Amino acid sequence: MPLVTSKLMLEDARRGKYGVAAFNIENMEMVQTVLATAAELQAPVMIQTTPGTIKYAGVEMLAAMVRTAAKSCPVPVALHLDHGESFDLAVQTLRAGYTSIMIDGSKLPFAENIAVSRRVVEMSHAVGIPVEAELGKVGGKEDGLEVSDKSASFTDPAEAKEFVFKTGIDSLAVAIGTAHGFYKGEPKLDFERLAEIRKIVDIILVLHGASGVPDDMVRKAITLGVSKVNFATELRAALTRGVREALVDQSIIDPKKFMVSGKKAVQEIVKQKIILCGSANKAIA
Repeated sequence: MPLVTSKLMLEDARRGKYGVAAFNIENMEMVQTVLATAAELQAPVMIQTTPGTIKYAGVEMLAAMVRTAAKSCPVPVALHLDHGESFDLAVQTLRAGYTSIMIDGSKLPFAENIAVSRRVVEMSHAVGIPVEAELGKVGGKEDGLEVSDKSASFTDPAEAKEFVFKTGIDSLAVAIGTAHGFYKGEPKLDFERLAEIRKIVDIILVLHGASGVPDDMVRKAITLGVSKVNFATELRAALTRGVREALVDQSIIDPKKFMVSGKKAVQEIVKQKIILCGSANKAIA
């Protein structure tokens, strides 16, 4: 089916008290695997690209690839800009056909984050596209994004309320202790903070940095109001692991052959995360 915006699928998730799994992709094989697995499990799904992936492959190439794959996919698919770093990149992705936009001004002072987020909201809403923003700083390193442990900061509930009111965003990425990339130890999530934010902010909440977070913590975050859960690092690691395992056989030189192994490894992760988020069979009318 044609690409859809993230608005309805995330509102359905909030009402149904489950999460939509959002997967960062790097190439055609990851797109194919995510959509085939979502179709198998009858789950709505979001495909995401970071600025680094866009720089590598080109926004038009990525949008065309996902749009083409989605046409033959029987479940709702949204194409989302993850951690959009500027107003100009938001413009580029909207023009290319992205159906969900994130503007990440979390490194900016509070007032400047509000200003750039509001500007992206005004532009995106004019063409019916929802906007995600971030308040607080999710730590760790992923793609070109890096926030040191020292610079990471949690989302302040009172600021979140003001931020949502002044920007008009559709969803808010909250910083409650998760981090991008793999964790060195077990993460410690501030669930009390998440519950407080949920009480005073009446929009979709998003959990970034979920790769490596224990399943019980992801489930608890969803029960406390998270409706979108982002996964990136585990998919990259799975693809690489699968390809490496295939290339032990040095006679294999055809990318179509060794990428099959990579796709199988990614499929396992995608299936696990969709089931974890509770979105399997949620695409059935």
